[in-house]
Amino acid sequence: MTAPPELDPIIHAQARLRVVATLATLGDGDRIAFPRLQDILGMTAGNLSVHLRKLEDAQYVEVTKTHQGRTPATLVRLSRRGQLAFEEYTAALRALLDPTTTPTQEST
Repeated sequence: MTAPPELDPIIHAQARLRVVATLATLGDGDRIAFPRLQDILGMTAGNLSVHLRKLEDAQYVEVTKTHQGRTPATLVRLSRRGQLAFEEYTAALRALLDPTTTPTQEST
């Protein structure tokens, strides 16, 4: 009997899972403004910042600070590494929920 798949502890925290799942819906190369992401998730700025920092430290998200005119703007996107980690997380979750499914069966 094989051991159950491990769930990535960085993504597994509820708030970070919501962040990553939301960012995964963006198109390739698309970014979302911090206030918009905050709005979608219904999180406080401080709470979202803490979770983004944890994801950024793991290189799962890229945070870009820029200006739109004279107004500072923070843009967020899922990195390639973050996309792969999320795909692995969802595959592990599916395997936990349906042990008869193997990762190779999912991709066919």
